Amino acid sequence: MILFPAIDLKQGQVVRLYKGAMEAATVYGDDPAAQALRFQALGFSWLHLVDLDGAFAGQPRNAAAVEAILKATKLPAQLGGGIRDLATVERWLALGLKRVILGTAAVRDPAFVREACRRFPGQVVVGVDAKDGLVAVAGWAETSTLTALDLARRFADAGVAALLYTDVARDGALTGVNVEATAALARDSGLPVLASGGVAGIEDIRRLKAVAHDGIEGVVIGRALYEGRIDPAQALAEAA
Repeated sequence: MILFPAIDLKQGQVVRLYKGAMEAATVYGDDPAAQALRFQALGFSWLHLVDLDGAFAGQPRNAAAVEAILKATKLPAQLGGGIRDLATVERWLALGLKRVILGTAAVRDPAFVREACRRFPGQVVVGVDAKDGLVAVAGWAETSTLTALDLARRFADAGVAALLYTDVARDGALTGVNVEATAALARDSGLPVLASGGVAGIEDIRRLKAVAHDGIEGVVIGRALYEGRIDPAQALAEAA
């Protein structure tokens, strides 16, 4: 199981939000590239990047920070936030990203997501952000009428690399991962799933690893890492 340390970007700074609220951002640093290098030195094998401003704007807003990370580190990285057209997908992948995460576009423009999967096989992750059981879009500011499973089934045969499932109510709240819902989505969709939202400690890693056979490929860790609630070496050992 892969551990993805998160670098969430807001106005060029490394932040974490509380339940997706932009006004509830905690700043953890102003040098994203240096943070990426720290994660690399700790032994992580991937990076999870989020352009928070881009998610709300519908187009990249932290490109300089992302590019600095890609130049600084050798780790493969996936990025979500503000990626809404093929030109943006192509540009990011050409700059060195390994995978792009499409969330809002998966709800509003499924044909684009399918075409991205066709043109860039194995490099498209569909973001499934659940808020009160329904998929949230536009930086989680709006809620659609689709359930998480509805959205997953929409792309079951599209060739997506994975689903990124986030329980919005738990994100940044350190309340524990919604293991049951994550595992159910993996089983019911038949697609690899990355867990996200609420990781509070090493027990979350253990619980996810216990159901990894259902199709859970990895987990995104944010605030728990930044606040020292998880020891990286122990977490990596548990996940291995």
